[in-house]
Amino acid sequence: MTEEVVERKATNVHWHDGEVTRGDRAAMLGHKGVTLWFTGLSGSGKSTVAVAVEKALTARGVLSYRLDGDNIRLGINSNLGFSAEDRQENIRRVGEISKLFADTGVVVLSSFISPYAEDRALVRKVHEEGDLPFMEVFVDCSLEAAEERDPKGLYKKARAGEIRGFTGIDDPYEAPVNAELHLRTDQMTLEQEVDAVIQSLQERGIIV
Repeated sequence: MTEEVVERKATNVHWHDGEVTRGDRAAMLGHKGVTLWFTGLSGSGKSTVAVAVEKALTARGVLSYRLDGDNIRLGINSNLGFSAEDRQENIRRVGEISKLFADTGVVVLSSFISPYAEDRALVRKVHEEGDLPFMEVFVDCSLEAAEERDPKGLYKKARAGEIRGFTGIDDPYEAPVNAELHLRTDQMTLEQEVDAVIQSLQERGIIV
């Protein structure tokens, strides 16, 4: 990430600790906070999995919240485009927001293409520096399967030259190498994917 993106312009600012600890919030909620970072091609099923996981967690009494790529760009990141620099800043902001939610004790479900490994690594670093759990979830499917699904018609537009810099077509996707969880959505059912996420959370002691 370039220095310009992360340059801190505010001066004379200091972190102010409160008297309610992360442990206090976990005791109140009955579970810990964590960020699940769903990354994959457009059409791979990131949002579909996150929606289903959120429903399953709610049924278990676990407080969760989804941060979805399009939803974020309709609000806090509405001033960002799709250049490499803007994508970088988009992910940086979402990483910081996810960190705050996780610190609160929420199971955060962040669904973003996030095509660049460096950007995802920086989000992980932000969580590690805050001693917060972070799980990268590679929502994997073949480009052919993603194009066949094409729920938003974006691949068709990219192939026609109507969209430039589209991930997987004329812009790269750098697949995770050591993701905590690897979901093959072109080979697994949605139920299997949700079960894998829930089991992974249980194994890490995030939820019971």
